[in-house]
Amino acid sequence: MPTRAVPLAAAQAATHQFPRQRRSVGRARAALREQLAIWHIEGELVDRAALLLSELATNAVNAKTAPGREIQVRFVLTGRELRVEVADASDEQPMMRHASNDDESGRGLQLVAALADSWGVEPRDIVGKVVWARLMLPEGDAS
Repeated sequence: MPTRAVPLAAAQAATHQFPRQRRSVGRARAALREQLAIWHIEGELVDRAALLLSELATNAVNAKTAPGREIQVRFVLTGRELRVEVADASDEQPMMRHASNDDESGRGLQLVAALADSWGVEPRDIVGKVVWARLMLPEGDAS
């Protein structure tokens, strides 16, 4: 199924808070899929965005920070750009690892770099960081 999107001039955003628990990754993914449907974004881009969010949210859940902190996910649509953001209370910067074939983890940021048009890390105003990934929506096929 081709990816389709309605071009929007002004930025639209949705923000959700989740407990720093593994099950929150699936909840964040469901919130993303619901929001993208509202924005009339469908197809392969939804799957890429969901996978990016899964990797970023998993890193946030596993971040070294005080227990009980929440993670925040934010989806921003501006024109033909979708930005997926995940914020946590850890100041520790994510580092891309080169996992061996036997490692069971450590490939998340490599996957993010491969799937996103760009990605990065920004400090939060108070504490922690925001890790984001940007996807460009394809031209045409507007519904």
